[in-house]
Amino acid sequence: MKKVLIFGGSGQIGRHLIRRLTKKNHLVTVVTRNLHKKGTILKTQGNPGYLEIVERNVFDEEQLNDLFKDKDLCINLVGILFENQRNTFKNIHINFPDILSKKCAEYKIKQFIHISALGIEKATDSNYATSKLEGEKKIINNFPKATILKPSIIYSVDDEFSCRLLSLLSILPIFPLYYNGKTKFSPIHVSEVCEIILNLIDNNICSDKIECVGPEELSFKDIIEKLLLSVDKKRLLVPVPIQIAKIIAFFFEKFPKPLITRDQLKILKYDNVLSGEFRSNIDLGFKAKLKFADEIYKYSYMWKKGGQYSK
Repeated sequence: MKKVLIFGGSGQIGRHLIRRLTKKNHLVTVVTRNLHKKGTILKTQGNPGYLEIVERNVFDEEQLNDLFKDKDLCINLVGILFENQRNTFKNIHINFPDILSKKCAEYKIKQFIHISALGIEKATDSNYATSKLEGEKKIINNFPKATILKPSIIYSVDDEFSCRLLSLLSILPIFPLYYNGKTKFSPIHVSEVCEIILNLIDNNICSDKIECVGPEELSFKDIIEKLLLSVDKKRLLVPVPIQIAKIIAFFFEKFPKPLITRDQLKILKYDNVLSGEFRSNIDLGFKAKLKFADEIYKYSYMWKKGGQYSK
């Protein structure tokens, strides 16, 4: 049994991970900035008696001190895909990991696991990518024993990737392909990301950068075609010149949850597969098995005509 401190527990990975940790009798403390908004969901994720939920201003170091005093490990799952006035890449991807890694060192935490992203080393023109890299540097400088996970696209029944694409494909007769849809990804199911994290905890793996990928490499066009097949729909897939794509993204950025931003367009230029520069989940002895088409089929019926009765 270990005492685990989690930041970002209400997100996609967090909800799945908390369940697995408490099943293995680990005592989990989840930190949230809004207990009223997130607490109800979080309370259902862990076995009774093994889950504590606390509200803190995560940028106030004094409020965090008591949380680190008796913990064995800390997990940071906090990340954003786009900026707004409240949450910037600098604050979320650089300043916050800097604070956590310093606290881990100060309180002699045994393990610090941080979720970064795959394929960001080459994307030096992206603010998202450079902020993630700067956050990694801060962590390693403050707490060299940290383990940084770099996953490709993570998907599941309640993700912000496949579900959003399925929603768009349901209403758009024409779907744009950026960079001709050739950018490669290696989607990994959230359950397998959680298994990788549990492997790190069980085997006390520290001081490493680990790329996390699924069992197959798919182009963006492949992904769209598999999503369409899963909902029995046909759409016209049209390559969009990047200059036009930037104009479209400029207007989408005005939405509270933009469909795509100009910064995300920059990231899409680069493949999101194993680089060979770091170890991977395969090197750890864990080879992901869940294939994208098989898993999305389990929940894509929600976007079919007839919904659950179309199964």
